[in-house]
Amino acid sequence: MEIRLCLFVLLFTAFRCCAAGPQPDTLRLTVSQGEEMFLRDNLPLLAARYNVDASKAVVQQAKLWDNPVISTDQNIYDRTGFFKHNGVDGQIYVQVMQLVKTAGKRNKAILLAEDNTNISRAQFEDLLRTLRYSLVSDLIEINHQLDIKQLYDTEISKLQVLVSGMDEDLKIGNISVKDDIRVKALLFSLQNEVMNVEAQLIPLESEVKLLLNKQDTSFILPEMQYKLPHLFTISIPPESQILAVADTSRPDLKIMQYEMNYASHNLSYQKALAKPDINIGTEYDQRSSYAPDYVGLAISFPLNIFNRNQGNISSAQFNVKQQQVLYDAQTFKVENDIASALAKVKFFQQVNNSRQVDFERNYENLFQNMLKSYQSRQVSLLEFIDFADAYKETRLKILDQQTSLIKAIAELNYQAGKDLINLN
Repeated sequence: MEIRLCLFVLLFTAFRCCAAGPQPDTLRLTVSQGEEMFLRDNLPLLAARYNVDASKAVVQQAKLWDNPVISTDQNIYDRTGFFKHNGVDGQIYVQVMQLVKTAGKRNKAILLAEDNTNISRAQFEDLLRTLRYSLVSDLIEINHQLDIKQLYDTEISKLQVLVSGMDEDLKIGNISVKDDIRVKALLFSLQNEVMNVEAQLIPLESEVKLLLNKQDTSFILPEMQYKLPHLFTISIPPESQILAVADTSRPDLKIMQYEMNYASHNLSYQKALAKPDINIGTEYDQRSSYAPDYVGLAISFPLNIFNRNQGNISSAQFNVKQQQVLYDAQTFKVENDIASALAKVKFFQQVNNSRQVDFERNYENLFQNMLKSYQSRQVSLLEFIDFADAYKETRLKILDQQTSLIKAIAELNYQAGKDLINLN
């Protein structure tokens, strides 16, 4: 028994020393400030912006005309010698040709390039939306873990005061060693749980720093500015209104719409490719023609007898139908996602209400009274420990319910593609 007591005291002392170790610098960050840093420094976003710029350059390229082609032929050697060229001998031939695209192929190619640019821009917006949601979710979870840590720290600080007084009572024989160890074991258990919370903060902090491209060792402390009692009763827009917002705001729906436009424009382009293009130009022949210094008009075009682009046209027609089905499927998914997110918000609003706030406040006062009652020996050690465990579990459940509401609102904003409820 004495050996176990000594080991416990050593472990308890070492734990308290570790808990009092140096802390890293702290960077206080609101959601708005985090989003500003994210938009400025996030590397995947920067890469996606370059992709949009590259697509814009392709549009510029599609607007350019084909270059004219010049061909020339001049004598090197004939029976009279090398490079002999005068008024009687020698030959020069020059031809200049320009490709003229028919059936509006150039304008249709420009439309396809613009569709690709719109798709790239919408993909950038979708990446922005997804990464922003990850950032907000991580900040909410960090704040949740810090609230849990604060709960533990508050209970630990009160128990530490109690333990200090019990040590004095133990010296004069007012309490037993068993009671002293039991309370210290409760304190040790709470401190161990604090370490578990801090361990969960490590990957969250790492992910936030990755999103913000922040490479220092400072601890990011979210400063959430929402008011929980207000969120319990805040008005939620009807589902039809949220769907209307999503229809104009969600980038993934825009991507599907642009994909449909691309498929339709590609079908028109493939039909245009069935029409032959014309090469037109002029040519000059000094001596090989029927007349000296011949100048003629040159026109050439393929005869579309065998290949009329039938396969590509058929493929483009099926692609139009495929994109319509994919758009309908994405629309149904958006409707389902919004209905689910809206149901979560309403559910957790019912779970969290003003009565819960009053209960939380009264429960905190009850813990203070219970602590004083134990110190004055009005309740037994077993009753106090049971109440302390119940108090901790209840407060943790309340924090979980409140955070679930905040996460549900963040998810609803994400599914709508726009902040319907401001969490900044």
